[in-house]
Amino acid sequence: MMKSLKIAVAGLGTVGAGLVKLLSDNAAPIAARAGRPVQVTAVSARDRNRDRGVTIGADVSWYEDAVQMAAEADVDVVVEVIGGSEGVARRVVETAIGRGLHVVTANKALLAHHGVALALAAEAKNVTIGFEAAVAGGIPIIKALKEGLAGNTLSRVTGILNGTCNYILTTMREQGRDFADVLAEAQALGYAEADPSFDIDGVDAAHKLSILTSLAFATPVDFASMYVEGIRHVSAVDIDFAEKLGYRIKLLGIAQATDHGIEQRVHPCMVPASAPIAKVDGVFNAVVAEGDFVGRSIYEGRGAGAGPTASAVAADIIDIARGNRSPVFGVPTAALQAQPVAAMERRQGAYYMRLMVLDRPGVLADVAQALRAEGVSVEQMIQPGRAPGETVPMVMTLHDTEEAAMNRAVDRIKALDAVVEPPRLIRIEDM
Repeated sequence: MMKSLKIAVAGLGTVGAGLVKLLSDNAAPIAARAGRPVQVTAVSARDRNRDRGVTIGADVSWYEDAVQMAAEADVDVVVEVIGGSEGVARRVVETAIGRGLHVVTANKALLAHHGVALALAAEAKNVTIGFEAAVAGGIPIIKALKEGLAGNTLSRVTGILNGTCNYILTTMREQGRDFADVLAEAQALGYAEADPSFDIDGVDAAHKLSILTSLAFATPVDFASMYVEGIRHVSAVDIDFAEKLGYRIKLLGIAQATDHGIEQRVHPCMVPASAPIAKVDGVFNAVVAEGDFVGRSIYEGRGAGAGPTASAVAADIIDIARGNRSPVFGVPTAALQAQPVAAMERRQGAYYMRLMVLDRPGVLADVAQALRAEGVSVEQMIQPGRAPGETVPMVMTLHDTEEAAMNRAVDRIKALDAVVEPPRLIRIEDM
């Protein structure tokens, strides 16, 4: 058997400690699959006395400064699980690559903002950047896109990419509770951060989608061109109406090739309740990839946590130990070709719209006229109950139309005296 592959782990939080435990507990099968032992020989964390649920042996070098570890440790691979697109995490990765060390990272923000530059640096040093853990946790979607589906021309990748949002939307639906109430519960359970904006505003999912887009379409990572909308405005009322209409609401990341260019968008969607992705609940993630020869393939699993993320990191480490090499984004970085960005205004599809209106004669006619003026047609409508002179909901689904026309229609409707609050609009996706 070959000499050990020596690993340095930058960050001993949930994922870093989970990785150390996995590599220890499964040392024998990992060595068999890797062709040699895999050994953690250096770690970096500030607090040496914190109980992390794992033993760090006396033979492991401990650094308080992760960048110093990347610069000095006698290792073959640096694993970065600190997080963040700048600061220490970025310096650790750049330092390791500069030394000619392989890197494995779970850092989607770093790749979304600096992926192309890091890939070029890695190619110049003939080293690998593994990032299976950066998207969808334990789901091997990076390997699927880079290897399993490599013979296909992909047309679309769609995913539930954030477990926090999926948990919130699932609980709202199952228990009929409001967003703020469920968010507070998610924070108490540890599914959401004290500042949850990164998750609930769609930024985390957008980071992940930008990586999937690059892999699927051989284009440079382009986070700046992403349309991003979170779930703050989704109400229990909308979720209830979605159920009545045969839909479920999910926060989706969607990347697809269109006649206008590549769409990259993250936003709440209504998907048919019968669709497989509609049944992915709780903290689980799912990704659907569509290729010209394979058709539609679906990947589902836990998207975060110590075990799933450490599992993904370990898979990249084993590839490095075997000597398996592939370009960071599936093709040499110089072969990544920028493609036109399809503006969100060109999105073509159906919509759900909920209005709160004064229940008085002529309101429906006025709304219909506003829609007709922009060429938008109604598929079905629900107006539960009557309350003359009071506020009532008016819900409708609208046939396929262009986003720009839908937005103009909404502006017309907002201007009507009988409409007492801004219309709620949710896009419908046929899955």
